[in-house]
Amino acid sequence: MSNAHLLNSILYLIIVATILVTISKRLGLGSILGLLLAGVIVGPYSSGPILTKEVESVRHITEFGVVLLLFVIGLEMQPKKLWSMRKEVFGLGSAQILISGFFISLYSIYYTDSLQVAMLVGLTFALSSTAFVMQILQEKGELYSPMGKSSFSILLMQDLAVVPLLALVPILADKGDLTDGHPLWQQVLIAVSLILILFAFGKYIIPKLLDYLASNQNKEAFFFSVILSVAFAAWAMEQAGLSMALGAFIMGMILSSSKYHYQIQANVEPYKGLLMTLFFVAVGMSIDLNAMMDNPYILIQHLIVIMGIKILILFLIMLFMGYTRSTAISVSFLLAQSGEFGFVLFGAAKALGVISDELFVAAVTIISFSMLLTPLVINISEKLSIKFDNTPIEIKSAYVPEEEWNGVFIVGYGRVGRLIATMLDRANVPFIAFDIDTKRVEIGQKEGRAVYYGELSNLEFLSNIGLSRANAVIVTVDNHHTSSKIVSHIRNISSGLRILARTKNMKTRDALLTHGASWVMPESSEGSLRLGEETLLSLGMSKEDVSELLTFFRKDDYETIRKLHRIVDSED
Repeated sequence: MSNAHLLNSILYLIIVATILVTISKRLGLGSILGLLLAGVIVGPYSSGPILTKEVESVRHITEFGVVLLLFVIGLEMQPKKLWSMRKEVFGLGSAQILISGFFISLYSIYYTDSLQVAMLVGLTFALSSTAFVMQILQEKGELYSPMGKSSFSILLMQDLAVVPLLALVPILADKGDLTDGHPLWQQVLIAVSLILILFAFGKYIIPKLLDYLASNQNKEAFFFSVILSVAFAAWAMEQAGLSMALGAFIMGMILSSSKYHYQIQANVEPYKGLLMTLFFVAVGMSIDLNAMMDNPYILIQHLIVIMGIKILILFLIMLFMGYTRSTAISVSFLLAQSGEFGFVLFGAAKALGVISDELFVAAVTIISFSMLLTPLVINISEKLSIKFDNTPIEIKSAYVPEEEWNGVFIVGYGRVGRLIATMLDRANVPFIAFDIDTKRVEIGQKEGRAVYYGELSNLEFLSNIGLSRANAVIVTVDNHHTSSKIVSHIRNISSGLRILARTKNMKTRDALLTHGASWVMPESSEGSLRLGEETLLSLGMSKEDVSELLTFFRKDDYETIRKLHRIVDSED
């Protein structure tokens, strides 16, 4: 390929992706749908110019973005936190795979040659896309919400299910062994050995190597050492017959306690973002619209039935396990699509003659279109979760508004909310705090404080907590979209109530003020002012002069700081 042709191809892809991502984001459907549609347009099945016909090769390369994504998530997931999720991983995750797989298998019997193949198809379609789900959760800032934790637990169990599913393919082909020729007991032994080697590599070798490189300020070698750790983890898990992404997650979790945690994440993040973008484009390039037009009704039927089974089964399982209806709706719709692992599994089944070429094409088409529909399905789920939110009566009734009560509501009992609660305690100001994290609620109640479970982004719940008797509401929620929704709901219910909130920067501060907040503290700006204050005081400047300077920066609603941000943004 000539340089001119390469540049033309890159320019073509960037223009198409930019336009479609912009439109998709503007419509509130997220960036992933735009990237998928861009892939459809530049892919080999479109009538216009195409980038390449080697779609499978491109997808294999860009799958390293999924590996890096799981590595970054692993950096945030310390072993203690993962251990606390064991019931969700093995209980909820296993139930989802087995029960969804069973019912999809029953449906597949009518379209496959044997019960064994139907079982393989059912279990494969029961898996979801780690890449799609985790990217969406990161975009929405929901990774550590109840929805995010439940979704991640199920996805982690699905990654662990890779071994038995890979073992199933050659057994169905009457070969009896795994694809590399090893008996099952040998493969299990190899897997255990490689996992132990991986832990030793991540626990002892990589940290010492990073220590040496950091002390010599060798930034380039430091970066390549980080990539080496990810690549080795992915390679080791693939040799063990496990998911490469699972290996990267384990390596990230091992390095989560490293003192280089943030530097490692900063090094990996840009490359992860680029490769994930290309991965979604590559998946879009796999979508054959012509195949859909050949028999559109049967494809639509397969999509509705398979996605419908997954949504219904997971919804019922989560309700049975005690999750709220809102969380059950959100998670079941979020995991409705089929996963990228299906490309690999069905490819292996086709190579061994387990499934026909026609079934392989149909399966890949169903997976691709289910991914394409994911942003739209999630949009539907968001509306349904609000409409049908039915927090258990015993939880809702945990807080009953008192007629004579008069104090402050705190929304969120995390680090900030807890500190504010302590200050109000010291000042003898009555308060009531709400949080959707049951562990935080338990902590607050053990401290003898009025902390209750409550989803304050739910308008119905918010209307019944007695806002009319509050002196003020303090919103400490991390997620900007959630805090905006809460502020907007509070302002609609009580037009005169004072709403104080904290947010990350000036841009999100202005958005909260637009939604009706009375006063919002931008943490980055106030943190900078506080740092500057201490610096000037340490240099001998008087408190009066420093106070006057701070007043200058805070006057007119932070207008001076806002101007500085505009200058920086325009230069960027």
